Amino acid sequence: MTTARATGAGARDQVARLLTLVPFLHHRDGVRLEEAAALLGTSSEQVLRDLKVLFMCGLPGGLPGDLIDVDLDAIETSEGSPVTEGVIRVENADYLARPLRLSATEASAVIVALRMLRDTSTGETRALVKQVLRKIEKAVSTAGANHVDVTPSPHDAVQVAQVELTRVLNEAAVAGRQVRLAYFVPSRGEETERVVDPHGVVGHGVFAYLDAWCHRAASDRLFRLDRIAKAEVLDSPISTPRRAPRDLQEGLFRDTDQPGSTVVTLHLGAEARWATEYYPMRDVRPQADGSAVVDLVVVDRRWLTRLLMRLAPHATVTGPQEFTDSFTATAQETLGLYR
Repeated sequence: MTTARATGAGARDQVARLLTLVPFLHHRDGVRLEEAAALLGTSSEQVLRDLKVLFMCGLPGGLPGDLIDVDLDAIETSEGSPVTEGVIRVENADYLARPLRLSATEASAVIVALRMLRDTSTGETRALVKQVLRKIEKAVSTAGANHVDVTPSPHDAVQVAQVELTRVLNEAAVAGRQVRLAYFVPSRGEETERVVDPHGVVGHGVFAYLDAWCHRAASDRLFRLDRIAKAEVLDSPISTPRRAPRDLQEGLFRDTDQPGSTVVTLHLGAEARWATEYYPMRDVRPQADGSAVVDLVVVDRRWLTRLLMRLAPHATVTGPQEFTDSFTATAQETLGLYR
């Protein structure tokens, strides 16, 4: 019995093994079970289990002529053990020997992803990606009526723009040059302009942030990349000490927040939970009913009032009391306008 190491038997691994094994069998006669196991880096027992799954696969319809035929008697004993010297015979699986073909949607996704990888790679990786990309684009361009539109979707365009912005900001940090930002501040609902000394781009959750010293705020700040409307690298050198971008694994906020800020606790109903994905929260505590209790850093009271009015009636202030009272008064005043 073979001594090859056994690999994982998960569905994804099993599909990969079968897609490798079937074309191999089609181009070679008399492949023994032990030889196939060695090729795949697994055991004879695992290959036998894989072939039993293949026995139930085939084209739509499910009739005997549609399913793949595997001669299990040649590779399995009556007790169910593998016959390592047995020869594998697979029939009615010619379509698996043909080259893989991509649909228009699949080809578009592959090309967009490769373009992004090309633009963010260097050295041998970049050269290899460019080579693969050229081959796929050439195949697509000669597909006649099956020509694939590879124009990125709006979501792809945003991702590509953020990749380019990340490159520009990181290069500025390495070169020690200041950057002028046009940045939207959600806590005030306005776009601001500021000059920063960049330290580098870091990720937290699904968002990326520029860690930089902000000369307008006179302190370190995190700027979410999707809120940067414009970034202009200046000729002026940074005027603060260089450092590596901070580690955000423990969260976005530190104990010392900007002057004048207050941590406000809100209870958000399930219908208002979307706010936790859009606005930076210091803490989010999900509740069993689908709601959440969150801590939000607030600089401008007017901005908080506008946010709560948008979320009403699915959001309430639980503290501090002064914010609870002010929002209640505003809500009652607004309600009175409709009477």
